[in-house]
Amino acid sequence: MALDLDAWLPRPQVCTRQRRTSRAEPELLWRAAQAVRVRDAPVLGRAVRWRIPGTAPDLTFRELLRSYPFTLLEEGGNWSLSGMCGRIWTLQRDYPRIEDSDQFLAFDQPGTVRVAIAHWIEPGRDGSNALVSESRVQPVDARGGTRLRMLWAVVGRFERLVGGEVLRAAVSSAESP
Repeated sequence: MALDLDAWLPRPQVCTRQRRTSRAEPELLWRAAQAVRVRDAPVLGRAVRWRIPGTAPDLTFRELLRSYPFTLLEEGGNWSLSGMCGRIWTLQRDYPRIEDSDQFLAFDQPGTVRVAIAHWIEPGRDGSNALVSESRVQPVDARGGTRLRMLWAVVGRFERLVGGEVLRAAVSSAESP
């Protein structure tokens, strides 16, 4: 089974994508990606620990994306898809608990969003491999869309800085002797 993000969130209001190439074999690159810890991505790690209190710096992003407030939705040999739902712009951290993919797809609480975060390996044309990360955010309704636009106007400009940290760490680890 292949990852089909359009089946999960076909019309996201926000979509970010990061890609980092490597000389490493796909399995080695995927293992390295799964081993990146919160502390290995200093800027993103601080943001995660601020938004999700109690997150240990030694926690891997793989573990993070499989535990509340996230839910593992699907995974394959060299890819995974996690999701979360709620009001991501508040400081209250009152995310609903989503237990599985059916609950994620059916989530429709007014004034909220659904977030899908995918990671995968894709082959390059030159024999390299790429680690790819894509995040999609889709509002449940117009009120959620308005709030998401306001949030993205503030944090969107930092996405390039923060978004690639995990990929850089994974590629560096995979290519280290």
